[in-house]
Amino acid sequence: MLLIVLDGTEPAPGVLGLAQALGGPVHAVAFGRDDDAAAEIAAGLAKQGVGVLHTLRHPLLGDYGPEAYGEALAQLVGRLRPEGVLAAGTDHGTEILAHTAARTGLPLATNCLSVTGGPRWQLTRVRGGGMLLEDAELDAPVKLVTAAQGAEAPSETAVRQECTVEEFLPDLPQELARSAIVERTPRGGGLTLATAPVVVSGGRGVGSAEGYAVLEELAGLLGGVVGCSRVATNNGWRPHSDQVGLTGTKISPRLYVACGISGATQHWVGCMDSRAILAINTDPDAPLVQRATYAVVGDVHEVVPAIVAELHARGVHPDG
Repeated sequence: MLLIVLDGTEPAPGVLGLAQALGGPVHAVAFGRDDDAAAEIAAGLAKQGVGVLHTLRHPLLGDYGPEAYGEALAQLVGRLRPEGVLAAGTDHGTEILAHTAARTGLPLATNCLSVTGGPRWQLTRVRGGGMLLEDAELDAPVKLVTAAQGAEAPSETAVRQECTVEEFLPDLPQELARSAIVERTPRGGGLTLATAPVVVSGGRGVGSAEGYAVLEELAGLLGGVVGCSRVATNNGWRPHSDQVGLTGTKISPRLYVACGISGATQHWVGCMDSRAILAINTDPDAPLVQRATYAVVGDVHEVVPAIVAELHARGVHPDG
C-alpha cells in the first residue's frame, strides 16, 4: 500500500503519477479536515483510484505547523506501515516529509522524476537545482519520496466505487506547537516572477534600494516585473519574494534582463530556463555575461537609463 500526502484537497499530479507507476492500492492523508470536507475530498479521490482517505485530526493540526504535521504523519506511518509515502516536492510537502523522516529514522529521497518499484526502489532525481539527474536506489522498510516538478503525469484510471474515510487521532504533545502561522498576507493580483514574460533583475551592481527605481521603470515599459539576486535580499534592498535563484523563484520568461548580477550557480539555476537573457555588467568575465544570449559590458547606472530613454523616444508606454 502507498500513502500519498494531499496537496490541498487533491494529490499533486506528479505524486499520483509516481503512485500509479509503483502500482498497488493507494491511500491518501489529509490534515485537520472536518467530516463534510473529508467526504467531499474523498469523492474526488475515488475518481483518481484512491481507496481510503485518512484524516488526521487534533487541535494542533488546525493550521499548518511542520513539527505537529510531521509527528502526526509519523504516527500514522507507524500504524499503517505502508510500502512508501509520497508528497509533492513543494516547500510544505518537503518540510512535512523531512520532519517525518527525522521522527521515524527513515531515509527521504526528494525531487524524484520517476520511481520503479521492487524491494529497492529505483529513482531518477533532480539534483543541483535542475542541472543534473541522478539515478539512485532507495532501500527502507517505508520509503519516503517527494515528486519533482515535471514528474510523470498520471494516466487515466478506472473509477472506483468509493473512497472510504478513516479518522486518525494522533497523540501530539503541546510542545510541538513551536511553529505556527500567525498572519496571512494575500498575494496581489497581476504578474509574478513565475508568470511574467519579462523579468528585470538587479544585483550587487545596482548599489542600493533606490537604484531599483530605474529597473522598475524598465520592467513597466517592457510589461514585466522586477526581480533580484540573493545579495539584494541579504542587504535589505528587496524582499525575498523578489529573489530569482535556487533559494528563490525559478523563472522562465521570454526575456530576462540581469543588471549588475555576476551569476553564481545558484542564480543561474533560477534563470537558465529563460528564452533569452540580456546581461548588463562591468565585468566581461562574469559567469552570467559568459552564458547570456546578449551581453552589454557597462555600468548599469548608465546602460539601463539609456535603454529607458530609447524606449520612451520610440513611444513605448507602460500600458503597451
